[in-house]
Amino acid sequence: MGIAEKIADIEREINRTQKNKATEYHLGLLKGKLAKYRAELIEVKSSGPKGDGFDVKRSGDARVALIGFPSVGKSTLLSTVTDTEAAVSSVDFTTLTATPGRWEYNGATIQLLDLPGIIEGAAQGVGRGKQVVSTARTADLVLMMLDATKSHMQRPLLEKELEA
Repeated sequence: MGIAEKIADIEREINRTQKNKATEYHLGLLKGKLAKYRAELIEVKSSGPKGDGFDVKRSGDARVALIGFPSVGKSTLLSTVTDTEAAVSSVDFTTLTATPGRWEYNGATIQLLDLPGIIEGAAQGVGRGKQVVSTARTADLVLMMLDATKSHMQRPLLEKELEA
């Protein structure tokens, strides 16, 4: 069972548990586990293979990197315009590695890269941010995806992380 499944199980348990004085302690433990798993999900592991999933062979006429915060629709766009089945979920950090897709448009083959969501502090290495930004640098075009309801806050933060 992966971390994403554990997070989903804990969220279901929290939603199922009746909230009252007798269950406060149990809910507190669940919320603590949830925070620990979410931190593990975005934490960079120093052991293990280097560059896991981020080395994507360049193909096609152009390369477009989809970059943005978690849960803004990068995987949904990739699944919609290509034949690639990208994992789509309401849980943040569903995409943990670069997911490539091929898009045929007017006789040109365009490689789309669905990158994991970046968070504030990505330029300093928080949440695999350095790997995501370095992969985006290899693209011919970087498509910044924003949440329409939060775009006034997200765009300056995303630009700051990419410039840093």
